[in-house]
Amino acid sequence: MTTLDRSVDISRPFGAHIAMRWWAPILLTLLVVGATYVLQFLFIAAAAIVEVGLWGKDPNDPTLTPLTYLATNVAIILMAPLSLLAVRVTSKAPWRSAMALGRRFSWRRLSSYSALFAGLMVGLNLLIHLVEPSPTSAFAITGTTGALLAIVLLTTPLQAAAEEITFRGVLTASYAAWIRAARPALVVGIGLSTVLFALLHTSSDPWMLLNYLGLGASTALIALIGRGLEASIAFHGMNNVFAMVIGSLFAYGGGISQDRSAGAAGPYMLLSLLAQAVGVLLVWRMEKRRATAAMAT
Repeated sequence: MTTLDRSVDISRPFGAHIAMRWWAPILLTLLVVGATYVLQFLFIAAAAIVEVGLWGKDPNDPTLTPLTYLATNVAIILMAPLSLLAVRVTSKAPWRSAMALGRRFSWRRLSSYSALFAGLMVGLNLLIHLVEPSPTSAFAITGTTGALLAIVLLTTPLQAAAEEITFRGVLTASYAAWIRAARPALVVGIGLSTVLFALLHTSSDPWMLLNYLGLGASTALIALIGRGLEASIAFHGMNNVFAMVIGSLFAYGGGISQDRSAGAAGPYMLLSLLAQAVGVLLVWRMEKRRATAAMAT
C-alpha cells in the first residue's frame, strides 16, 4: 500500500477521511488564519491606495466599493489553492480528496444544487423582506451599482467555493484526524472548523455570529451527506450571491454597507438558520434518492 493509499480512507465519512500527523492541523490553522489576514490586508490596502490616493474616496468611508469588494474576494479566492497545496504537503493526500471522496468532483451536481438553492434563497429573501424590509429610498442603480453587481456575479461564487474548500474540505478533515473513531472525529472536525469560520468573520453582533455558526455547521453537514463539496459550495455561493446582490441594489447607489457591530442584525436572522436547515434536508433527500437510483441500475 502506498503513502497516498494510507492518507485517504474512502470507507470513512467525508470530513474524517484524511490521515495526518498530530501537528498538521495546528500548522494548517496557523496558515489559514495568517494568510486570511495578510492577503486581505495587502489587497485591501492596494485598493485603498487607488481609491483614496487617486480617486479621492473619503478614507473614513467603510462601505465596500467595487474595487474593495473585488480585492476582498480575490484575497479569499487565493485561499483555495493555498489550502489545497498545504493539505497535499502535510498529509501526502491528493488535493482532490479535499473536494470529494470516492469519486470525482461533479460539475453536474454543482449546477443542479445551485439551481435548487437559488430557489431556496429567493424564498428566504422574500421572507426576510416581509419581516425586515429594506427602505425603498435605499434602492438605486448607478454606475457603482452596475460595477458591484458584475463583481458579485463573477467573483462571489468563487469566494464561497474557496471558503468551502478551506474550511469544510481541508480544516474539517484536519481536525477530525486527531480522533480515530469516525463519529467523534466528525464532531470535533465540524465543531472546530465551524467556530474558526465564524470567528474569522469578525462580527460582534450575536445574531450575525449565530448565522455564521449555522452556515458553517450546515454546509459541513451538507458536505458530509454528499461526500463532497458540490452541494455545500452551491448553498454557500447562492447564499452569498443573493445577499450581495440585494446589498448592492439597496445601497443608495453607493458602496455596500458592511456593518458587523453589535446591533447590526436582529431576530430575523433566524430565517437564515431555517433556510440552512432546509438546505441540509434537501441534500439528504436528493442524495438518498441518488443512492436508491444507483442501487436499482
